[in-house]
Amino acid sequence: MLQPSPPRKRHGRLARSGAASMVLLAVAGYLVVQYVTGGAGAPGCKVTSVGGGSARTTYEFTPEQAVNAATITAVGTARKLPEQAVTIALATALQESALRNLDHGDKDSLGLFQQRPSWGWGTPEEIMDPAYSAGAFYDHLVKVPGYLDLPVTDAAQRVQRSGFPDAYAKHEPDAELLAAALTGRSAATLTCDGRPGATREKGPDAIRAALVRDFGHTVLQPAGTDVDADGNGNASTGTAAGSGSGSGSDERTVTVPVTGGTGAGAEREAGRRGWQLAHWAVANASALHIQRVSYAGREWTAGNTDSKWYPTTATEDKGADEGGKGAERTAGSVRITSAR
Repeated sequence: MLQPSPPRKRHGRLARSGAASMVLLAVAGYLVVQYVTGGAGAPGCKVTSVGGGSARTTYEFTPEQAVNAATITAVGTARKLPEQAVTIALATALQESALRNLDHGDKDSLGLFQQRPSWGWGTPEEIMDPAYSAGAFYDHLVKVPGYLDLPVTDAAQRVQRSGFPDAYAKHEPDAELLAAALTGRSAATLTCDGRPGATREKGPDAIRAALVRDFGHTVLQPAGTDVDADGNGNASTGTAAGSGSGSGSDERTVTVPVTGGTGAGAEREAGRRGWQLAHWAVANASALHIQRVSYAGREWTAGNTDSKWYPTTATEDKGADEGGKGAERTAGSVRITSAR
């Protein structure tokens, strides 16, 4: 006949069971927080380059880093700077701040590039604005004679005057990978999990404001639109800039027109611009609560964990517009749909 357990042993088992339950609850709570916040410190984005043969290079980074890398790239391309300039800027920010907008540093250094107000880089408030600090970096970089022909670490050092002049070199491969994707040269290579971040920025208006912040006022204007001093446009034809258009659109969708230059290579230039905008949107997905991004017959959707862009049957964003025979050729549009 089984005897009941002594009270002391029974209490010990209950205590251990209670402790185990508390651990499980704590782990579950941590996982929920990580999902909602986008997992502070945990990679949530990936850029992949597939080269010849079996060569395959991948760089994983956080949503915070993705937003800052996209801003640095957008500021550079808005100034018509080449991809190499963007690579130098990204390698510099990777070394100085790991692509985080730091409010501290050595002495009075601040921000993505650890710029110092005492050295004339701007006020603390200005330096903590990623778009401003990126612009300030490029202002100094373009003044370096022959910077495009210098090794990345040398060009960065000419601007930063760091005590560790060779430190930028180790970030060059990752910077090149990021620059290829974020300038649009490498299509459909950047993905994020799209977990909503803690920021309150959300909705189409927040997406439009962020686009203008990084690319300038003309980013939402279709070709042929006259833009006034305040950045407002008046198109003679077509839908309002930045509004939803085409089949399946709604008030949650921001449509960004994609235009190229003139002459030979215009379609390639337009396609590259389109992929830059599409990758920018994915990089900002957590911060701006973006649900879906579509361009050139491919679509990214938040929540997918296999890091892929999937084919879409939509026709409004496929290829070059056959009617684009004017001063500029169009390559459809990038469609960015907010989660709310």
